[in-house]
Amino acid sequence: MSISQGIWQNPLRWSKLRCIKYEDLAVSDSGKGLLVDLDDFAKWIIFEDENLLVINKPGWLVCHPSKNGPLSSLIGASRVYAGLDVMHIVNRLDRETSGVVLIAKNKPLGSTLQKAMEYKQIKKTYLTILEGRLDYDILVDRSMRKAPHGKVFIKQQVLAEGIVAKKCLTKFEPRYWSHKFTVCTVYPYTGKTHQIRAHAQSLGFPVVADKIYGEDEMLYLEFIEKGWTPFLKKTLLLKRQALHAESIEIELYGEQRKFVAELPEELSALCQEIYTDKIGLGRGSN
Repeated sequence: MSISQGIWQNPLRWSKLRCIKYEDLAVSDSGKGLLVDLDDFAKWIIFEDENLLVINKPGWLVCHPSKNGPLSSLIGASRVYAGLDVMHIVNRLDRETSGVVLIAKNKPLGSTLQKAMEYKQIKKTYLTILEGRLDYDILVDRSMRKAPHGKVFIKQQVLAEGIVAKKCLTKFEPRYWSHKFTVCTVYPYTGKTHQIRAHAQSLGFPVVADKIYGEDEMLYLEFIEKGWTPFLKKTLLLKRQALHAESIEIELYGEQRKFVAELPEELSALCQEIYTDKIGLGRGSN
């Protein structure tokens, strides 16, 4: 029995589920909310001064405030840690994407960095693990929009070539690959929601353990309702999607700075396994 046949039969219940925002949820195996431990939070800090906080966000934490209190989100925990009422996230990451997040401690720097983002003056580099063997570099130039008929409310749709819409540009550079997986460096030159994940799916190489753009988007709906179930454990290789914001380069105080986020253990271990089984190396390995 498929998930859609076995679970999602009540249309009223279904319509309510479609309105749940994935980014509002940080759930444990049981589906209960997770909270940030401030002792752990201090270990996530990559850089800090009187104006800026740079965090290596884990792959289970939402960026923006949720309904579960300040310690249920990155911005909330940052305010508690810094003792500030207002802070400004410069680059938001999806809940299951780990890596570098810039958080300004004051409005002037927040505005400056937001403008730098808008004018493409901040260079972002991601690491991802894709399903399948991608053994060539590729630049994806395909526009996106919200999926009009999707079962998941926030899902994006990659448009066919030639359809004019807001430009979305992503470069994939494989580092190494096995018969089943590819470890890639990714450069998102634009910042559309779910851009890397949707573009990867459009190539036929979805991000490993992506519950929306992977094998079946119904996995996402099971997860937000029930948490990490035995079925999901059996179906997915990881609890979270294999996407990590590896580095950000910005101009700060008149100098170029590069902030690098170490890979979390679960992604590092999988990368090592793939490297051991590799059958090819690409330019992204340099």
